[in-house]
Order: sequence, then structure tokens, then C-alpha cells
Amino acid sequence: MQTLVVVGASLAGLSAARAARAQGFAGRLVIIGDEAPRPYDRPPLSKDFLAGKIGLEDLALEEAGEDLNAEWLLGVRAERFDAQSLTITLNDGRSITADGVIIATGASARGLAELQGMQNVFTLRTLADAQALRPQLLPGRRLVVIGAGFIGAETASTAKAAGMEVTVVERSVAPLAGPLGAQMGAAVAGLHEAAGVELLCGTGVSSFTMSGTSVSEVVLDNGRRLPADVVLVGIGAQPNVEWLEGSGIALDNGVLCDAMGRTNRPGVSAVGDCAAWYDLRAQSHQRVEHWAGANERPALAVAALLDENAVQQPVNPPYFWSDQYGSRIQFAGHAKGYDRIEIEQGDVAERSFLAVYYAGAEPVAVLGVDQTRQFTKWRKFLNKNAQQYMVPAGEFAAAS
Repeated sequence: MQTLVVVGASLAGLSAARAARAQGFAGRLVIIGDEAPRPYDRPPLSKDFLAGKIGLEDLALEEAGEDLNAEWLLGVRAERFDAQSLTITLNDGRSITADGVIIATGASARGLAELQGMQNVFTLRTLADAQALRPQLLPGRRLVVIGAGFIGAETASTAKAAGMEVTVVERSVAPLAGPLGAQMGAAVAGLHEAAGVELLCGTGVSSFTMSGTSVSEVVLDNGRRLPADVVLVGIGAQPNVEWLEGSGIALDNGVLCDAMGRTNRPGVSAVGDCAAWYDLRAQSHQRVEHWAGANERPALAVAALLDENAVQQPVNPPYFWSDQYGSRIQFAGHAKGYDRIEIEQGDVAERSFLAVYYAGAEPVAVLGVDQTRQFTKWRKFLNKNAQQYMVPAGEFAAAS
């Protein structure tokens, strides 16, 4: 392999480039990123950076003096891909042909079409998003957050600490009910309530009252009207794969990959938020939109790309953390398919506990709230246990 192109310059793309050099790739390395800044860390955007506690220099992912001997093409976007010739066409008209391609284009915040152009409505995914929202978090102002997922909850926490009046609207029965399940989502809901944030679950938004180019009220399905000075839309993200349509790369809510990140086309792998890897335990393709996956999985994908006979390596179960209202929430594993939850440490009522999810006799996931030490032990156990869900070398589950 003479030329390796990494499309995407965030954590997953940078991790892939690092892995390529670490694994002995000495050829031409090109890194394409649609944002102009150098790679930066995204988790602080909704927390310390949004609060003004850290600056741009604190977000840098590259280490001082780090040199990957790479060609950086930043501020340009991949528009088309020919999977036969491995040619990437950029929005500035340039084309690059490679011997190997790592797709790491991430995901974009979902918006609401009816709010496009409203000056006091924000999403939060990029550095530019955080820079636009930060000046709006002023004491006494009213923030309405639509969606109680990670971004919504963390932004609500930061805004409340800044002295804002905060209301969070969540269509599901509990915050984070998707990844945690309804029971533990309801337990986490207590963090909002204890902090004085109004959390409205089980209701959606029906309409908005506009005042010029701003939203003045958020109208709920039940008719209640929420006055708003600032609105944050935190309803999830969609994979950035539109540039791959018609390329021959298999897509279905992301780039379909096997258990080592290979796509259906030779010489092309995918990592990060845009990649739906085949999960050997769940027996399905799943996108893992978390920092740990973007940091760990690229090394496996690069190994499989550089050596078509690479031996299957175990993939750690999904892991995420979230800092909310001074508490740390940590989760690892697969909540789907569990049949019971046991509180192994602490007390849900005290908002400090460790919960283990079981499928039969097998622990399949763990949730910790301010239980870092015990959680770490359980996460290590789940990582080790994941080794049983492997396939022999050369018998990977094909992306379909």
C-alpha cells in the first residue's frame, strides 16, 4: 500500500492515522477534514468549554511535537467516492486516488427544519456550535432543551450552573431510556430534579411561537407553553454518509462493516460515529457514537486494512460517560436483551449507585453513578468477557 487516505479529521480519523504509523505504514498518508481547526476533543464542548472554564488550546487532541508525516487537507469536504478506483472527489474540485481508505466522517446534529434560521436556536456538535452557544448562557435567561440525551442533559447542567432557568423536554418516558433502559433512565432523571431543572418526559413539541427571527415559546403536545430566550435542539445525530451514496459502499444508518471495520469493498474500512460495525454478541450492525469507540476501534480497522489476513481481535463493549450536575454517569455493555437489573453498590435514592444488567446468569452491562472505582472493575470484566464473542480468522460476518 502506497497511499492511505483518512476521510475525517476528528478523534476517529486521528486515531486511525496514528495506528497506521504505529503499525508500520510508511507510505503517503492524507488526512481530509471538513472543519478548518486541527483535531479537537468534543466531549468538553457541552461542559467545561461551554462553561468558559477551558479554552481552545485545551481541546487539542494532538500532542505537543506530534508529527505523523501526513498531508492535512482541512476545511475541505469529501463530496463523492468511487469505491472501484478508490478515488475521493473534494468540494474544491480536487481528486485523490488511494490504495486504502479509512472513512471517519462522523455524524452531524439533527435539526428541526421549521427552526432553520432562528437566531436563538442552537445545536451542539462542533466547535463552531459551542462558540455560538456559549455567549447565550447568561444568568436569568430561560433555556428550553429539546431532548434529554447526552448533549441535552450536559448542556442543561452547564446552563443551570451559569444561573439560567432550564427546562428539558423529552419525548421518551425517561432520559437516556434508549441506552440505559426506562428503569435506570428514571433513576438518572433524579439528577435533573435535584439540581432544580424541570424535566418533562413523555411529551413532545407540537409547535413554536416565533417573534421575528427568534423562538419565543415552545408549545408542547399537551398544550403547555414554555417561554424561551434560548432553545437547544438535542435530538441525536445522523451519520455523515451522503457523499457515499451511489459509491458501491453498503449503507444502512451508517457504513456497514464487519467486526473489524471492513466494508463490503476491498481496501475500504470505516470507524467512528459513521461506522456501523457488526456486533458479534448482538448479531447486528450497530453504530457506537462514543469517545472510547472512536479512540480504540481504529487500531483494529487499520490492522485489517493493512493485512487482509489479520486475525480477529476482541472489540470492547460500548462505553460512555457523562458529567451532569456534578455527578459522573458511566455505562458499559449492551442493555438490550437484559432481563433484570441488580443494584450491587450504593443507593438509587442517594443518586450514587452501581447497577448491573443481567441476561440470565450473564452480566451484560453496568451503570455507575459516582461509583468510578467499582465501575472500572466491572468494565474490565465485561471487556474480558467479550472475548468469547469472536469468530475464527477469515470468517468475518459480512456487511450486508
